[in-house]
Amino acid sequence: MALADMTRAIRERNYAIFAGGFACSGFGLQMLTTVILWDLWLQTHDALVLGMAGLARALPVVALALVAGHTADRHSRRLILATTQFAFVATALAFAWASFAGASVWTWYGLLMISGCVRSFNGPSRNSLVPLLVKPENFENAITWNSGIFQACAVLGPIAAGVLLGLGIQSFVVIVICAAFILASGFLVLQIRPREEARSVGAMTIRSMLAGMSHIYKERTILATITLDLFGVLLGGATALLPIYADEILGGGPVLLGWLKAAPYIGAFLMAVWLAARPRMKHAGPALLLSVATFGASIVVFGVSHWIWLSLLMLFVSGAVDNVSVIIRHTLVQARTPNHLRGRVSAVNSLFIECSNELGAFESGLVAKIFGPILSVVSGGIGTLAVVGAIAWVFPEIRKLGQIVPDDTLAREGSTPSSPPLVEPN
Repeated sequence: MALADMTRAIRERNYAIFAGGFACSGFGLQMLTTVILWDLWLQTHDALVLGMAGLARALPVVALALVAGHTADRHSRRLILATTQFAFVATALAFAWASFAGASVWTWYGLLMISGCVRSFNGPSRNSLVPLLVKPENFENAITWNSGIFQACAVLGPIAAGVLLGLGIQSFVVIVICAAFILASGFLVLQIRPREEARSVGAMTIRSMLAGMSHIYKERTILATITLDLFGVLLGGATALLPIYADEILGGGPVLLGWLKAAPYIGAFLMAVWLAARPRMKHAGPALLLSVATFGASIVVFGVSHWIWLSLLMLFVSGAVDNVSVIIRHTLVQARTPNHLRGRVSAVNSLFIECSNELGAFESGLVAKIFGPILSVVSGGIGTLAVVGAIAWVFPEIRKLGQIVPDDTLAREGSTPSSPPLVEPN
């Protein structure tokens, strides 16, 4: 595939600005997460504390997801996204103060919960904005670029944080640097001029907030992919325990932690580049099931490894195959959802992602506290393999899923995927 085909989304002005802001924000937030985990580990040396940090971030997202989705469908997604970036800046500066002042763990938890509140509005507004920034035929390419940018930030952010900490730079200084990157993102988002489509959501009611869940329940393929991600990553995630592996199991310090956190995203970034250079997927369902199964197997091997090179390789593989499922899920959710529901469906998707990532971190920390980190990681990987088999059996539609965005959708001139009615039904 020619370079022009690979970059067709990034050559659209609105998406190029969006991508630049996404890169700045992602880099800063990934650095921030690494510093927070390392500071908490140094302060407590307690696996459960690391798990509780994930729980503190997840609870606000669970509580506010439906409200955030309705807000994204009713108000300007661009302004909501910009507001969340500036709120992240304020939160980061508060973390810098906590690090400088040696605040208690409970103070860190409180700030993590505030950050989670911001994240609950950030995800739905960002994800539902993308279809309004590119032409319909470039939508799947834009999702792939989104994934690649995120993975690149997740590689460079932890490595940069680890190197700076390893050089002896104080944590609060590194956090201020993170805030500067996020601030740049907020100003870039304000420069976006998305294509507006008519949408009317009406007053916020229980029924309107649950509309996203109702749509997902009816779209069995979306339900299957989200469920697979929820339980697969919830059981198989090992991110919260990486400080323990870096410090006690593999031997090292913050620099090794940075590389352990970056390894999955290096694999994911390279996978995104490879997928961007390929035609649209023809057999998305089987590819999804295979990728999640491979993810589980790689986590099992990582859990028992005491060799740094093998551990890094397994994390690399886990990130590469996980990105296949990420791209399939995000493309499917946005392409098969009408515009007037995209915010609410994205909120539900974000809810599942937060539950799988952050509650998975809590589950890993709790099991590690009782049985040790190795058993926690290995049992989680085995659980992921079991989940793949269960989803393939319960949802036969996923085994048959072929092309994510049907050709007849792209053939409708001037439409976006799943173009909505002008007014949302009551």
